[in-house]
Amino acid sequence: MSVVVSGLAITPVKATRLHQVPRIQLEREGVRENRRFFVVDERGRMVNSKRIGALQTIVADYSEDERTLSLTFPDGRVVSDRVRLGEPIDAQFHKTPVQVPLVQGPWSDAISDLAGQPLRLVESDRACGAVDRAADGPVSLISRASLARLAQQAGRSEVDGRRFRMLIEIDGVDPHAEDGWVGSAVRIGSALVAFKGHVGRCLITSRDPETGMVDLPTLDLLGAYRSGLGTTEPLPFGVYGEVREPGSISVRDAVVLDGRV
Repeated sequence: MSVVVSGLAITPVKATRLHQVPRIQLEREGVRENRRFFVVDERGRMVNSKRIGALQTIVADYSEDERTLSLTFPDGRVVSDRVRLGEPIDAQFHKTPVQVPLVQGPWSDAISDLAGQPLRLVESDRACGAVDRAADGPVSLISRASLARLAQQAGRSEVDGRRFRMLIEIDGVDPHAEDGWVGSAVRIGSALVAFKGHVGRCLITSRDPETGMVDLPTLDLLGAYRSGLGTTEPLPFGVYGEVREPGSISVRDAVVLDGRV
């Protein structure tokens, strides 16, 4: 069976709901439309859905060419405008100090209303967004078989892959076969990705990707059969890598191992 891309998922605002796209353009730093913006609290600390699950009920859409951002809220309200940047502020992305510009417009107030606390929308200081571990590699990948294996562990018919917030989903390999790709280069569409490590999991994955409510004990499930494997992270589920050759990737593109790195 050939190995192919079975899904691609992005969101322009970190922590908001992932949505499927048919194609991405992968640059050295990642995908320009992916995690281009993120949310900070009053102290400038990055906020994700680990703290505020309601952020996952927001669907974000961004046009790089037009510089427009639209947020659709769970009540159906759409907040849309052209992105205009204000003064830079001191912020923290996880534990890393950054200077990032505030995004002027209606979005901060709308997000704050939903979350029930003051929040501000900022644009990443990187061209391709606020992706976790971006310095190590902005590409994340999981196989459909691995998702099916976790569903079996959970006693479910399926587990929504968006729960794990991965960029690329593939089909045509055995469960967790991607674990063995660390240290290898893989041709995905016309891009070449060198996988550097395993993705360690946190409590965000316990939240339903539509509602943001905690509904699945993912860490307990993974711990029951994925601990002590000698991987680069505890509770590994998926792999991450760096872009060696930029290119385009579409659903149904071939995925081919290209040797060790």
